[in-house]
Amino acid sequence: MSTTAERRAALVSEYGSKPGDTGSPEVQVALMTERILYLTEHLKTHAKDFHSRRGLLMLVGRRRRLLDYLKAKDNTRYTTLIGRLNLRR
Repeated sequence: MSTTAERRAALVSEYGSKPGDTGSPEVQVALMTERILYLTEHLKTHAKDFHSRRGLLMLVGRRRRLLDYLKAKDNTRYTTLIGRLNLRR
């Protein structure tokens, strides 16, 4: 399993602006990043799993669109988020 309920709750409380905040772009990007890291490790051992690879690529695109949205709305929130998540861009 990719993320446990405890890890998910920890990410929501860490990146959310208030308790139970699951809709903010920061929380969504953090949860997607967790899933992307899990799928990346999975594909290192299962190189021919093309269905998971497609899911990973779609997830990366969705995260990119959310980050672009956040950058257009509030650039300071964007820069702090990519700094906290150690993303390159």
